[in-house]
Parts: sequence; C-alpha cells; structure tokens
Amino acid sequence: MLYYLILIVILFIYFLYSTLYSKPYSYWKKRGVKQGRPWILFGDSWPLIFRLKNIAENASYYYEEMKDVRYYGIYQFLKPKLIIRDPELIKSVTVKDFDHFTDHVAMVEPKADPLFGKNLLMLKGDDWKSMRSMLTSSFTSNRMKTIYKLISEADENFIQYFLNQPGDIIEIEAKETFARYTIDVIATTSFGVKVDSLNDRNNEFFRMGSELANISFTSFLKILLRQNLPTLYKMFKMTMFRKEVNDFFTALISDTVSTREKENIYRPDMLQNLIDARKKNGEKESFTIEDITAQAAIFFFAGFDSVSSVMSFTSYELALNQDIQDKLRKEILDISEENDGNITYDVIKQMKYLDMVICEVLRKWPPFVIIGRECTKTYVIDPVYPGEKKVVVPKGTAIQIPLYAIHHDPKYYPDPEKFIPERFGTEQKHQDKYFPFGQGPRACLGSRFALMEIKTIFVHILKTFKLVTTEKTQIPLKLVRKFSVNARPENGLYIGLQKL
Repeated sequence: MLYYLILIVILFIYFLYSTLYSKPYSYWKKRGVKQGRPWILFGDSWPLIFRLKNIAENASYYYEEMKDVRYYGIYQFLKPKLIIRDPELIKSVTVKDFDHFTDHVAMVEPKADPLFGKNLLMLKGDDWKSMRSMLTSSFTSNRMKTIYKLISEADENFIQYFLNQPGDIIEIEAKETFARYTIDVIATTSFGVKVDSLNDRNNEFFRMGSELANISFTSFLKILLRQNLPTLYKMFKMTMFRKEVNDFFTALISDTVSTREKENIYRPDMLQNLIDARKKNGEKESFTIEDITAQAAIFFFAGFDSVSSVMSFTSYELALNQDIQDKLRKEILDISEENDGNITYDVIKQMKYLDMVICEVLRKWPPFVIIGRECTKTYVIDPVYPGEKKVVVPKGTAIQIPLYAIHHDPKYYPDPEKFIPERFGTEQKHQDKYFPFGQGPRACLGSRFALMEIKTIFVHILKTFKLVTTEKTQIPLKLVRKFSVNARPENGLYIGLQKL
C-alpha cells in the first residue's frame, strides 16, 4: 500500500511541477492544431478521472467536438497526443506511411519486465519485425484447422457443463462465464495445459491468468510513470504484475518446453510452433524461454479480456434481437445438416450470416475503444482543407485513433446504435471505416484465431440453447464509468441459456 501511495505522490509532484513551470497545454495551439479545454494537471483525462464519462463516451465526445477537422490534439494529463479521425489519414498512418509509425507507445521497461515488455505487442523496430515473422506461421489456415480441434474440446466442455445444470433456463453473467471459457482455450492452445475453469472455478491457471490479462488501476499508474518519468520508472525496476505471476508462467513454459524436448512430445498448439521456430532457426541463445513465455503470454493480453468481451456482447445482442438469432440458428442448422452434422473449420467459414453478425458486434462493441501508435521518425501532415497548416509531428509523439467513435459515426453507419448485421452483406465491409483489430502491419496478428474462437462457440451454443434476456438484463446497456481500457457493462451483463 505504501509503495502505491509513494507512486501516486511522485506522479502528483511531477504534474504540479510541470504545470507551474511550463505551459504544456499550449503545445498543439502553437502548431496550429485544434484542441479542447484541458484541465490543469488532468488534461483531457479529467472526465475519466472524476468518472463523469466512461472511456467510450470520452473519446466520442472529443470526436464529435472536432468534427470539422481531420485531426486534433488532446492531453493525457500533461502528455500531448495527436488524434487522427479522418479515414484517409488513418490509412496513411497505419499503412501507406507505416515506416513512420512502426511501434506502439511503450508501457513498460523490457529489461525489468520481460514477460510484458518482450511480447509482440510491445516489441519495437527490428525486434518486432523478426518476432512477427516468426509468429505469422502460427495463424495459417492449416494451423487454424489443427488448433480448431483443441478449441472444439473446450466448446464441448462448455456446452455439457450448462446442459448438466438444473432447470430450463440457466442465468449467467456473460463476461465472467466467457472469461472462463477463453482461459481454457488459451491454456490448451498456447500453453499446452488442459484446465476446466467452469468446474474447477479457482484453479491456479485461471487465477494467474486473470491477473495477467487485466490492467488494473495501479498498473495504469505505472504506465503513466513510464511514459512521463521513464528514468524514475527504470530506477524502481517496476513490473506490471506481481513476481508470483511472472514466476508461475515462466516456470510453466520452461517445464513444458523441457519435457517436450526431452521426451520428444509433439502437441499441435501455439507453444509447439514457437518451439519449432526456435529449432528451425537455431536460435536457442537469442530466442530464450523468456521470449517464448512472453509470446505465449500475449495471448492473455490480446485474447482473454477482449475476446470474452466480444462474446458477452454477442450473447447480449442475440438475446435482445430474437429475429436475428432465429435467422442465424437456421443458417447454422441448415449448413450443419448439409455436412452430416460435422462442424469443421471449413464448415464454419461457409456461414455468411454468422460472419455478418460477428462483424456487426465488432463494429458496435469493438475490443478496444482506441488504438495507438508512436511516431518513430518525424512525419509531416500536409494541408488538405482550407485553413489547415502543415503540421510537423516529432519523433516520439503518441498517435491515437478513436476506433469506437468512428464505428459509431452516423456518417458511416446510419442508426449506429441499432444492431444491423446486414450492414456487412457486401464484400467491401466498409473498408477504411471498419478496423476492430487495427489496420496495417501492426494490426492484431491473432484476429483470425479470435474470429474462429468466437464463431465456433456460438455455433455450438445456438445449436443447443436459445439466448434470452432475464430480469437482471440491463436494457439499454450502460457502460461503467471507472478506469477501463475498453467498454465494460455497468452492472454486469446477464443473459439466460434456454435449453432447446
């Protein structure tokens, strides 16, 4: 407790000093970039700090306020950030001129915190490029077909668990329930471990994995310290997670890799792919157990909270929209019958309406409200609109893209709050206005895996259950107004599984 109190005091003194002895909130004005009305110390983060808005509302507020510009400036406390809202400029930043924006903004110090700092999400420059190339083979169609079998085992366990529950309708808190399911999938596909988090509710893997996947408020404070006082951050050798969590996963990977290599065991999972890559490249010294653990852990960061959130929102929308659920179930049953009841990876790819439904969920409830990049070499934004000035973006500047706000812009999506899967009935899929997994080379490498996981569980659910609302279902859904990196329901998300 004392440790975190000292951390808060240090941050406050820094903010106070910077505010009194400098003029941080004139940064964008001097460059001719439109900005809002930041508060002293808190910048444009004050509505979040005082819980007046949730993260989606806050991002959308500034997006609407700045509707007449292609980009605008905000301040995360004292740190200036450039927000890109124009689709063409977003494409330039993420694709065309990617060489200027190759990295994510640093959140930890890799040497002090290798579990978090050495994973693909945090790696920079050539290290990122090399690791991405190595991991790409994990997500080919052939790999997905193989891993699909492991996911199917988790699906069958999920369905059987709820079939065994008494009563015709089983009420669940969707986020917590799907979190347990995704933990089991990650355990078997990434770590080579089989767990049953629905029956064994307090298993060690679930406890450690939940802590690993969730960025708490204290972790957020550490990130702020890393971004504003990196020297001090390095001095304290801070880590995102407790030593117990780091040690658990490092020992787990080390023991598993050692056992597989000694006993010549082969298992068709992500961990095996990393082991094979290390053997193939002969890089045991440069590609260590620490590196393998970091890559396995990235599936928690990227796949646990975000995927379980998408699943919970999918269940909510289907429970509210029975006509859509009925249409989707009919497609699932028809295609299943055409294939003699065999639901394979290729069979799921045939389900077009399922794809439309999931695309609409990802539009309305994207895994991340904001996606970010760091300017890695000076970039120039030339004027396009009347009144615009040439803006020089210095190296090190943080760039943000208000993903949630763009997905809810009525200019691109009429009646954005309505759930309409038919929006995605064309091949175009809105292209530059739709990117739930990011865009360009830094887009989520595991998006194909995530989509397969989400689609597969709902195919199994809808063949067996009808999703319904209950007395606890909040309609309309309200998002919580406290610290969170993504959209979270205010009072949980309750739905019912009605046995067919």
